[in-house]
Amino acid sequence: MAAAVPLGRLLGAVELSCACCLQHFAKPVRLPGCGHSFCQRCILQYCKGRQRAACPLCREDFERKDLRPNRELAALVNLIRQEVKEELEAQDDPNPSAAVACNDQSSAGRRHGDKEEEIQDISKELEVTIETIHLLREELSKTKEYTSQIKSQITRDFSCMKEYVERQERNTLMFIEQEQKAAQQKIEETIDQLCIEVNRLTDITAQTSTLPEKHRYKDLSSTMDKITFDEKLNVVKSAVEFLKRKLEILLLEKYPEQFPPVQPPDLCQETTECSLSPESAAKNPEPVNSSRFSQWADDVTFDLTRAYERLAITAQNRKVMVSSHPTDYGPSPNRFCISQVMCSQSFSIGCHYWEVVTKDSDGWAVGVAHKMIGKREKLGRTEHSWCVEWLGPKKQLSAWHRDQETLLDKDKPLKVGVFLELQKKTVSFYSITDKEMLLHTFEISTSNPLYPAFWIYGLERNGSLTISHTNGT
Repeated sequence: MAAAVPLGRLLGAVELSCACCLQHFAKPVRLPGCGHSFCQRCILQYCKGRQRAACPLCREDFERKDLRPNRELAALVNLIRQEVKEELEAQDDPNPSAAVACNDQSSAGRRHGDKEEEIQDISKELEVTIETIHLLREELSKTKEYTSQIKSQITRDFSCMKEYVERQERNTLMFIEQEQKAAQQKIEETIDQLCIEVNRLTDITAQTSTLPEKHRYKDLSSTMDKITFDEKLNVVKSAVEFLKRKLEILLLEKYPEQFPPVQPPDLCQETTECSLSPESAAKNPEPVNSSRFSQWADDVTFDLTRAYERLAITAQNRKVMVSSHPTDYGPSPNRFCISQVMCSQSFSIGCHYWEVVTKDSDGWAVGVAHKMIGKREKLGRTEHSWCVEWLGPKKQLSAWHRDQETLLDKDKPLKVGVFLELQKKTVSFYSITDKEMLLHTFEISTSNPLYPAFWIYGLERNGSLTISHTNGT
């Protein structure tokens, strides 16, 4: 029992139990920042699915790759276990020669002393256990308090955002109402002036030759007032859509784990006018769904396992946008290492059609590819991928296959329609406005299933592509 006293002191001075499983450490590892140690299995289970987490005790952030073995603590735990084992063996197997050499009275005294030491050791172990329970309860209380503070902070953050959005909503509606009243007043004044002019021209029939010119002048004034009012409303609408888009990006970047990539429609459904100014909207009418191909329309959605980590997927997996921070999709052996994404659906027979809104991106490629396209291979640069692409300092539209470019003398399409005819082994790309205009047709030289595939340029510009809802018959 010579080692009992040092062992008791050691147990009282050093914490040898993991705070997660409350057992002696097994393969302990040390966190890089705070220095707290945990069982390797416990901390890996705690970090499951995450590359970055907070310490279970002090909440200091750490990365899973920075965990290091605590060899000193492991050696100490093994030493304690060996000492305890030797004590138990000494108690169960006393030395028989010593028992023969001593008389009954000395043996009884020694046994009495051993029991007292054993009782003292048990008492010390009991004190250490009680102290450990006390410390764990304190840590639990601190954890609950910290969690409460975080929840309060999150509530305040969202309350501020909600208050700001509601205030902007009230101001915007008030502005629209004021502009509507002003436009209505101008129109009513114009009507009154026209009525007076009609009465005056009726009485003065000799001046009827000037009637068409004056009518044209008055009509022009009314039309100009209406155009000015429409432009103001379009500016307001564009500003609201821009704010909505920025809030969506903010939530995805600041709270990536709390907001999974797949969002409900009422939070993520966006209109397709957010990036157009009133002037460009007048020059470029909003693309509409094509009725010519609607009978072959397919419902395609982005595949989260094939999306680059800097691409955020939203709107029921129909919209891909550039994120300034990596998105935690989890590990996937097929994930692209460049700014590309594929759809979950593939096609091997029949005719298929889908549409993609491209106006919100300054650089993009829309096409089809075989499933085995490399994680670093760009769309249109391989034997089994075909696409149309808008990119370059001159913003040139081109078609790509086998790393060969075909320049297309066409303006930037605001929406691209893709028509895949597998019987004819062709894929055609159309610019969709109020009608469809053929951009390019490829002959397909593969019998493998093909997937819709996309590439998006400019990781710092927050561009996006959106798969449209086409109406099949």
